[in-house]
Amino acid sequence: MSGDLTGAAALVTGGASGLGRATAASLVDAGATVVLADLPGSPGAATAEELGPRAVFCPTDVTAEEDVQRAVDTAAAAGPLRVVVNCAGVATPGRILGRRGPLPLDAFRAVVEVNLVGTFNVLRLAAAAMRDNEPVDGERGVAVLTASVAAFEGQVGQAAYAASKGGVAALTISAARDLADAGIRVVTVAPGIFETPMLRGLPEPVQRSLAEQVPHPSRLGHPEEYAKLVRHIVANRYLNGGVIRLDGAVRMAPR
Repeated sequence: MSGDLTGAAALVTGGASGLGRATAASLVDAGATVVLADLPGSPGAATAEELGPRAVFCPTDVTAEEDVQRAVDTAAAAGPLRVVVNCAGVATPGRILGRRGPLPLDAFRAVVEVNLVGTFNVLRLAAAAMRDNEPVDGERGVAVLTASVAAFEGQVGQAAYAASKGGVAALTISAARDLADAGIRVVTVAPGIFETPMLRGLPEPVQRSLAEQVPHPSRLGHPEEYAKLVRHIVANRYLNGGVIRLDGAVRMAPR
């Protein structure tokens, strides 16, 4: 598939802000009609309006089959669904053994449900729609998943987050092999420390400390850099089944 997505549709979960918003903007620039799938309480409608007439907001909980199917159908109605990017996620912290005792099982389950089960839910339903596409350059679609460097170097208090993102990383090769016969590629990006709404909410000294941990360039990643990698993955047909770290060579310390 070329980098020109004119006439095609794309679906971006978590598209209202952060990595998802930057990716949605980039795919609109590439010519696609982009469905921003995000929670009803997100700024998704305002984001879609800012991105122009080829951006559509679809209120979506990625763990709900009906919501995701509606988002997929909305995208497929706008053109062949060629690209799906999974950016929706949560990072609720919690130690396995905290001051109040063991980490509540429901807290662990909630993170895994959004980050791993939600990613799989979107992947399977988007792939079902992509399978009906006419092949372009031998492929019918591309799915980009989002893991994290926490999948490999989970820090203190990140048991649920690291486990969920590790699951996304492990899913990648199996999904790529499963979907190869359908002409669908699957690639995962594992971002490092990025300038997202979640990080921007931290105190300035904490943000500086995090940036200083990155060897080069010694700063937080920009969401547009994630979006550029997504565009390259879409255009480079030989990228398949891999997990790409986008992290400035950072290796996270225990805390």
